Amino acid sequence: MTSWLLLQLADSGFPSGGFAHSAGLEACAALGRVTDRRELHAFLDAALWQVGHGSLPLVGAAHDAREAAELAELDALTHATLSSHVARAASRTQGKAFIATCARVFDARPIAEMHDAVVAQQLQGHHAPLFGAALRALGVERDATQRLALYVALRAVTSAAVRLGLIGPHEAQRLQQELVPRLDEVLAACGTLPVHGVAQTTPVNELLGAMHDTLYSRLFQS
Repeated sequence: MTSWLLLQLADSGFPSGGFAHSAGLEACAALGRVTDRRELHAFLDAALWQVGHGSLPLVGAAHDAREAAELAELDALTHATLSSHVARAASRTQGKAFIATCARVFDARPIAEMHDAVVAQQLQGHHAPLFGAALRALGVERDATQRLALYVALRAVTSAAVRLGLIGPHEAQRLQQELVPRLDEVLAACGTLPVHGVAQTTPVNELLGAMHDTLYSRLFQS
């Protein structure tokens, strides 16, 4: 049975910073790569595989980590593997917002220590490793942690699509339901990948997303 904690963390009302970002969708839409439902579906599908190959190994490794030094190494690895300056900044912004919220909401010493390390600039504060480590500190199992990471990523992009006017809220929910089998496929294929298996699977979307800060007008930070 799904725990109350997971429902709280999955709720759009949990202020984790993700809704300020579109995962590159805003730039791709503005530059003509995503113009209709079919192209949006393809973007979402590609985005899920990118989360699987680019983030889930780091989330899982951070969940497995037992020492602060291990988390620091994963945080540095995340920084090194994000070649886009926009994606790198977005990861840090989301990670800092997420761990700050967790530190205020939950009484868990490991989370407070992670937040202190980010504030002291001992960690870059990237989202994937902090997410994995924080959920372990809250007693969430590894599989559930990765499932939540995938779900939150999908929900954030479909929400961004609504706010960009690409689809309506009902269509966003329909797309999420259509992509449930893909969520399972990505988790099965990527849930046990080692950190040296981290990869960029959507290079064109990454390149377009890196142009986000050159757009004439912007609704999102990335």
